[in-house]
Amino acid sequence: MNPIVPRPSPLATDSDEPEVSCELPLISVVIATRDRPDSLAICLDTVLAQAYPNFDVIVVDNAPATNATADLLRARYSQVPYLRENRPGLAAAHNCGLAAVTAPLVAFTDDDVRVDPNWLAAIARAFALASTVACVTGLIMPQALDTPAQRWLEAYGGFSKGSTRRLFDLADYRPADPLFPYTAGRFGSGANMAFKTAILRSLGGFDPALGAGTLAMGGDDLAAFFEMVAAGYTLVYEPAAIVYHRHRSDYADLQRQIYGYGVGLSAFLTHCLLARPGRLLDVARKTPRGLAYLFGTRSPKNTRKAADYPAELTRLERRGFVAGPLAYLRSRRQVGRSAPGLPIMEPTAP
Repeated sequence: MNPIVPRPSPLATDSDEPEVSCELPLISVVIATRDRPDSLAICLDTVLAQAYPNFDVIVVDNAPATNATADLLRARYSQVPYLRENRPGLAAAHNCGLAAVTAPLVAFTDDDVRVDPNWLAAIARAFALASTVACVTGLIMPQALDTPAQRWLEAYGGFSKGSTRRLFDLADYRPADPLFPYTAGRFGSGANMAFKTAILRSLGGFDPALGAGTLAMGGDDLAAFFEMVAAGYTLVYEPAAIVYHRHRSDYADLQRQIYGYGVGLSAFLTHCLLARPGRLLDVARKTPRGLAYLFGTRSPKNTRKAADYPAELTRLERRGFVAGPLAYLRSRRQVGRSAPGLPIMEPTAP
């Protein structure tokens, strides 16, 4: 495979960029995994090779079918704490890791990525931009684009949000977007996200009814980003914080992935309504524009798709979007029968 190497961000090389001083706070890196020890080992090797000097790593084994991950850590990474979360779901695994974090900052990535050596340093610099910054996301590049499925995922939108740093909040950094802040996908993706630990906990952590491994199939990262911004904090997209994602190479896997994105998106929107029913009128006003953005042929989301992008994938995304609200309600009931997520605490002021 030939890795895709991004052009250097102007942010990382421009001598006119003011230096941001920071005190190198401790960052905990949480990696959730499930029965992929070979992939996890590649990820861990790159995380442990960080240039940033002050970090620790926690691995959360999510409802594993075997002991392969535990055996891997005992044999090769004995310095890395191992946690087991038997409730399936990425959000449940992230909440398990979050509960064990003692650092003021927590970063999350996935077991199918390789991280840039300066990943954590870039995250720390972004948090130092302002006291109101509570969440930082970063650039996610494909490790390879060898198959049509990998290229179609990029045509769909991929995970990259561009090479320019952007700040988001409800005041000074509110974008000219009539759907903001419900277009949480523009903020970043869960394979490259970091938070102030206390603030993430104060907002309840991750909704365990959302995310991969649940009936909702996704949306846990979007909900966390949305709640941060809705609570008045600043979110920074920092393209100098780079990870490289291994896209699915098989078309059948891509079909399931795109369907899951549709389910997860409308499940996330349902979460927004149920968490605060007062949002109903706001969501209702924005729904027509939102649907046009998602599925309109002239939408920026769809005009960049290549001519050979399968129409079937667009249909699958629509089917998933229709199925998402009910899937989320069923997931909430399922989660309620198992165990609650993180306790809700009093919000921390920006």
